[in-house]
Amino acid sequence: MRILFWGTPGFAVPSLKCLVANGHEVVGVVTRPDRPAGRGRSLRSTAVKNEALRNDFVVLQPEDLSDPRFEGTLKGIRADASVVVAYGKKLTKPILEMFPLGCINVHASLLPLLRGAAPINWAIIRGFKESGVTVMRMVEEMDAGPTLFQLREKIQATDTAYDLEKKLALLGAEALGTALGSLENGLLRDEVQDESIVTYAPKIDKGMARIDWSQQATSISHLIRGMDRLPGAWSVLMDKPTKLFKAVPSIESVPGVLPGAVLEADSISGLKVATGQGVLEIQEIQPPGKKRMSACSWIRGRGTEVGQRFQ
Repeated sequence: MRILFWGTPGFAVPSLKCLVANGHEVVGVVTRPDRPAGRGRSLRSTAVKNEALRNDFVVLQPEDLSDPRFEGTLKGIRADASVVVAYGKKLTKPILEMFPLGCINVHASLLPLLRGAAPINWAIIRGFKESGVTVMRMVEEMDAGPTLFQLREKIQATDTAYDLEKKLALLGAEALGTALGSLENGLLRDEVQDESIVTYAPKIDKGMARIDWSQQATSISHLIRGMDRLPGAWSVLMDKPTKLFKAVPSIESVPGVLPGAVLEADSISGLKVATGQGVLEIQEIQPPGKKRMSACSWIRGRGTEVGQRFQ
């Protein structure tokens, strides 16, 4: 099958590799333009572009998908199908209708649950026990097209968004390989999504990552795991924003203590913080302007002490 591939971050790379391994002809790779990054602000290529160049694939990096010249280039490629994995931008209607076998998307949730930009984060934040990937046909409405194939993945109690992303990237490639093989043989059936159970996973921003210490310890631990590594769940301590990672909740009761209060700050046993219900052990910290470190190392550097309070 002649396939035009769309993708940007590392999450999409296993799917691109899958196309090659399964003998499909990748006739082009569309990825986001190079962007300035790092302290030097030098241009940085996307993970998908780097993988495409290693395979000598044609790489396209349009700024505007509606540019007639870009649409003309796509028509000239004459792909049978378009495969989209975390490209990061909505495709136009002419592009969606351009390919004989349609536009196929790999989405990191069990649709119709968690439509949107950040399904992996929200699966963790909302305390899901299970996630997965869905291969679907793309339509104009985001993540609303008929599903073709799904695979499921258990979420472990310690999984962060970063951990789950790595698992689902590989699972997505597996699902894509199976779906395309069945699509070629005419064995796939489109399943219309049940609109009555749709939920959404909006794009994550820094404001969403601020910790509300009045919540239960378990809910806060979900937030911290779901915001790891980016943007990082954070709170304010001594007027400074501080990121927190690897939180372990307990149902320990601490009556009369304000949520956010530091209950324990020991260079050996670590950091414990009161919440609206229960206690949270914080195992890693990233102070402003510094690297991520263990809570014990932070405490040894006099990062905090009992009686101070996260806001």
